[in-house]
Order: sequence, then structure tokens, then C-alpha cells
Amino acid sequence: MTIRVMIVDDHPMWCDGIERDLLDEGFEVVATAAGVAAAVRRAAAVQPDVVLMDMHLPDGSGAQATAQLLAVCPATRVMVLSASDERDDVLEAVKAGAAGYLVKSASRDEMIAGVRATAAGQAVFTPGLAGLVLGEFRRLSASSDPAKPILSPRETEVLRYVAKGMTAKQIATKLFLSHRTVENHVQSSLRKLQLANRVELARYAIEHGLDGND
Repeated sequence: MTIRVMIVDDHPMWCDGIERDLLDEGFEVVATAAGVAAAVRRAAAVQPDVVLMDMHLPDGSGAQATAQLLAVCPATRVMVLSASDERDDVLEAVKAGAAGYLVKSASRDEMIAGVRATAAGQAVFTPGLAGLVLGEFRRLSASSDPAKPILSPRETEVLRYVAKGMTAKQIATKLFLSHRTVENHVQSSLRKLQLANRVELARYAIEHGLDGND
């Protein structure tokens, strides 16, 4: 199935370049927008699978656009693609519901792979940013001490790699497990936590600091 993408960016040359790259890789670019209001309006009309979201727009922030867009397009997944790697921008985007965050210095191949992973329900981050997000949410959750459904040690171990955007195949290789075993742990965690998909699972891990150490 062709992945339907919308690009939100107020720099026409950059937007055109990203659109060409996506079209060359077989994606369908269903809309573009240069601001928050236009992004929400056009997303509601076309219901894209993935939105590539800039963080700094003329009429607001990418975080504001993400929250408003997801309110009208709950099945859409947002991946931020921004020149900014500022801590506050990254955290605001994740809090607003973004599934991932890549900086614009990422390569073309990284961007393409990120769109595919986001469409598949994975959390995608530029290396280094995942650790920033995990660390911040661990700090915030430490004081609240929320009641957590009990996950097994292995489920917790798998979950922290899900939060880093790793695929089941990558996790299987990392932990010397079969692909099926990893998927079983993921599905078990989803059931225990009453979550719908990997994006929600990754967000849970971020919010509760279930990242552990490598």
C-alpha cells in the first residue's frame, strides 16, 4: 500500500526537495502546508498516513500544529523534520503527540527510512534526541511515582528498545532472541498496558522512564 504523506514547512525550496525525494521513493504526497491553520485544514481533508512537520511556522509552532492535527486526524502519525534540535522543541513535539523527531541534517536515506518507520507505527528519533526525551520524562515521572502494571524483566528490556525506535528485528538481534519472541513480548506489553500500538507503547516508556542502560 502506498504511504500517503503531507509536508508542513514554510520554506518552498526545502518543501519541493522533500516532495521530490518522497515521490522518487514511491510515496504519494497528498498535500503541503506552510502554517498551522493550513496544515490542520488540509490534513482533515486528505487524512494522510504520515505528516512531516517543521517546528517553526509563521502562525505557530510545530507542536501546536501536531496537537491540533491529531485531534482531527487521530490515525495520522507525525514525524517532526526540523532544523532545531533544541531540548524544548523536541520535548514539546513529543508531548503534543509526535511519533518521532529528525533534524534536517539527517541524510535523504534517513529521512525516507524515518517516514516508512513512522508509517509502520515505530518511534523515530535522530541519534541523541531519544536519550534526551527519555531522560526528561524519567525525571518528570520520578516525582509522580505512578502505579504501573507489572511487566516482566524481559518485557521491560524489549520496551526500552522499542522506545529508542528499534524494529523487532533489530531488538531480536540485540537481545539474541527470535523475531517472534520479541513480537510476543511487544504484544504482551500492549495488552498489559492497554495500549493500541507501538507509538503509544514508546510514549509510555518515555513517560515512565523504562529505558534502563545498554
